[in-house]
Amino acid sequence: MLDLILGNIFSFLSATCIAVSVIKKNKSDLIWWQIIDVIFCLISNVFLLAYAAFITNLVALLRNILSYKNKLNLKRTILLTVLCVMIGFFVNNRGIFGIFAITASASYTVCMYTTKNDQQMRYALILNLTLWFIHDFYVQAYPSAILEALLVLWTVIQIFRNQTATRKNTISH
Repeated sequence: MLDLILGNIFSFLSATCIAVSVIKKNKSDLIWWQIIDVIFCLISNVFLLAYAAFITNLVALLRNILSYKNKLNLKRTILLTVLCVMIGFFVNNRGIFGIFAITASASYTVCMYTTKNDQQMRYALILNLTLWFIHDFYVQAYPSAILEALLVLWTVIQIFRNQTATRKNTISH
């Protein structure tokens, strides 16, 4: 029971960081907050015995740091994606729900490298958050699951706001 409580405390801290990242205006700030998010998520995964999620988050931490420092190149992206998938499958103890964590992290790794546009990053974040929501609900990381669901809605709203602002700027010029 103590593991569940501690897992959820760190899950809440993780979710708070991801919430802050969603409202950031530029990719660099978004990634910085996601670095902090992953650290809390790693700790939560240990307490909740979610081994595939732990490994994929460990790879995600490295990915986020490399992306933040603009050192995420094609070779590193491929290496991180392969490590995430191979080691994630090897340690997966949550069946299909562990695969959601692996898929979320691997796909987001590819998006971190290939996506330079803030709006496109938000679309990738929606997919990532949805997969993590399913995983986190299953492993009982309820604060993260609840905030991930809310953040999917919030991110959709941000996408529409940015599209509306872009249209207004295009019309006024």
